[in-house]
Amino acid sequence: MRTLRQIKCGETITVAKLQGEGVVKRRIMDMGITKGVDIFVRKVAPLGDPVEITVRGYELTIRKDDAEKILVE
Repeated sequence: MRTLRQIKCGETITVAKLQGEGVVKRRIMDMGITKGVDIFVRKVAPLGDPVEITVRGYELTIRKDDAEKILVE
């Protein structure tokens, strides 16, 4: 299974599972990233950090460490 960090710019994917524990997982869920939601990858910085995505109708920028905790299909 791939992580959000491995997705190329312009792709739309669906969240399969969130990894992590406690505060980290809760913070990702508070941003609207939950199992089954569609994410469109808008931009990826040249060095891979940060990643700009569209989720639930709004734009969001996340760090590559957080993107590695989001498994997609």
